[in-house]
Amino acid sequence: MARRPLPRILSHGGAQLARSRELARTAADSATDVLHPLITITRGLRRLASAGRRRWAETPKDRRGPLLFLAASVVLVVALMPYGPLLAVVTVMATAAWQGRDRRPKAPQGPDPSRSRRLKSLYEALVPYFSTPDDPEPLYSHGGAWEKAFPEYEFDGGGRITHLVISYPAYFPDGEPESRARIEHLLAAKSGRDREYHFAWDEEGNLLTLRALAPLPADIAAQRFVTSPGETVLGFTDPIRVQRTLPLSYGEERRDVPPVVWRTGIRSTAPHLLALGQPGSGTSTLLRSIALQALQHGDVMIVDGGGTGEYACLTGRDGVLAVECGPAGAAESLKWAAQETERRLIAVNRAHQAGDPPPEDTRRPLWILLDRPTVFTHLAAEDGRPDPQALLHMPLRHGRPANVTVVVADQLDSLETLSDAVRQHTRARVVLGPATAEQLESVLGAPPPSTPVDQIPAGRGYARLGTGPVHRLQVPATPNPYDDATSEALRQAVLELLPPRSTPADEEARQDAPAQEAATPASPVRLEKVPSDRTPDRDAHGRTTPAHDDEDKLPAEAMAASPAPQQPQHREAAVAESS
Repeated sequence: MARRPLPRILSHGGAQLARSRELARTAADSATDVLHPLITITRGLRRLASAGRRRWAETPKDRRGPLLFLAASVVLVVALMPYGPLLAVVTVMATAAWQGRDRRPKAPQGPDPSRSRRLKSLYEALVPYFSTPDDPEPLYSHGGAWEKAFPEYEFDGGGRITHLVISYPAYFPDGEPESRARIEHLLAAKSGRDREYHFAWDEEGNLLTLRALAPLPADIAAQRFVTSPGETVLGFTDPIRVQRTLPLSYGEERRDVPPVVWRTGIRSTAPHLLALGQPGSGTSTLLRSIALQALQHGDVMIVDGGGTGEYACLTGRDGVLAVECGPAGAAESLKWAAQETERRLIAVNRAHQAGDPPPEDTRRPLWILLDRPTVFTHLAAEDGRPDPQALLHMPLRHGRPANVTVVVADQLDSLETLSDAVRQHTRARVVLGPATAEQLESVLGAPPPSTPVDQIPAGRGYARLGTGPVHRLQVPATPNPYDDATSEALRQAVLELLPPRSTPADEEARQDAPAQEAATPASPVRLEKVPSDRTPDRDAHGRTTPAHDDEDKLPAEAMAASPAPQQPQHREAAVAESS
C-alpha cells in the first residue's frame, strides 16, 4: 500500500496559523480602538431605549394619554426653537455616551499587597549585587523603590512569579559567568526551587528576563517520527531555540512538539554521541529509542554491560547483528566493528580513486550502541586483558566517512573511566537525571540555559549537539516491553516498532543438514548453535560479521578485495563441527 503523505497543516502549518491568529487579533484591537466612541454611543442608545420601554410599561393606562401629550408638546417646542433640533441631537448623544460608558470596576493599579511584598523582598536581595557606594544615583538601595527596577512582571494564580524583567546598572559585570551564576542562583531561590527558569541577558539594554518554564511532556510514547534518513530524534524540548516541530500522537490527540534532532552521516559535525546519567535516569531508554529509529535504515550492534536484559527484545530481529552481554562476546564484537570500519574505508577509498560511487554495502549505516562499557573495563583489568574500549578508536575516529555511528551510555560518575577516544570524539552529548550546574558544564562544555532541579522524571535532562546551544530534553518513553512494570500502552507502542524476527538458526541448520551430509558421507556431522558470547560469520545482508576466536582474521586489504557472497545467511547460522 502506498504511503500517503501527511497534510501540510500537520508538518509546517502551525506557524502560519499562529501568524494568522496574531494578525486577526491585531486588526480586531485596532478596529475596536477606532470605533470605540460609536460603540459607546450605540450602547447608550440601547440602554436609553430599554429604560423608556420599562418606563412605559410601568405607567398606568389612565396616565399614558397625558404622558403622550406632554412628550408631543416637548417635541413641538424643541422643533420651533432656533437650533432646537441640533441641541436635541447633541443632548441625546451626550446622554447616550454617558449611559454607554464602561461601568465595570477598574482593575487595581499594580500588584496586590502580597505580590508587592514578594517583589520588594526580591529587590532587597539584589541590592548587594547591583549597587556600589560610589553610585550617585543608585537604582538599587535599601528601602528604595522596586518599580523602576522591575518594569515588567507576571504572576500565576498562586501568586508566584512566572515572568520578570529586571533592569540592572551598567557597571554590573554581566559578561562574567561567575557573576551571572550568582544572580541566577539567587533569583531561582527566591522564586521557588521546584521549577526550572530560563534567563535571557540583554547586555546592550542592561536587562535580565526571567521566565518560569513549563514542564516538558513526559508521556509521549515511542512512535514513528517524521524525519529523513540520517536524522534521529533524541527527545523534545521548549520552542525557545527550536523552530521546527513534529506532528506526534499525544495521547488521544495530535500535537506539534519541537524536537531535538541529531543528524548523523558523512556530513555530520557530531557523528557520535555520549549519554551520561544517574542510575534510573533513562540512558537505556534513550539507547532503545535510538536503536528503534536506526533499524529503519541501517544495522545495529548492541553491547550491554549492565547485564539486566534491557535489550532482549531486539535479539534476533532483522537488522540487529548482535546483542552481546558477556566480556568475550563484547570484545569480539568490538574487534569486528573496528575491522568492518577499516574495510569500509578501504572500499570507499578505492571507489573514490576509480571515480566510482561508494559500494552499496558501505552506504548502509552501521550503529554501535554500548551501554555501560566501563563494566567490561573493570573486568578486563581484573583478568589482565586489554581494555575493550581501545577497540573503539577506529570506529570513533574514522566512522563518519564509513557510515559508522557510535553511541555510548554510562553513569555520570564513570566519566573519568571512559577512554580518551570516547571523550574526544563524542561531540554530541546528553546528560539525564539530576546533576549540578558544574557537572552539566563539564560534560556539555557550556552551562545549561535553565536552572536544574533535583526532582525530575526519568528521561529528563539536557542535550548539546556539537557547538550548538544547550537544549532541555525529554526522551520519548521507550521502556523494555518485557518488563512487568511497563504499562500495556507503552509495551504495545514499543512492540509495534520492532522489526520482524529473522529465521531461527535451528531451522536453517535443519535445512542445510542434508546437503552437508551428502557432501561428506563418511564423516558424521553434528550441528550446534553459536554460543551467546560469540558473533556470527555473516549477517542478514551477506556482509562479514565478527568471526570466532579459533578462526584466522583476514587482513583489511583481503577483506576489501574479497567479493560478497551471493546468498545472505542468518546472523546465528549453525556451524558444522566434526565429532
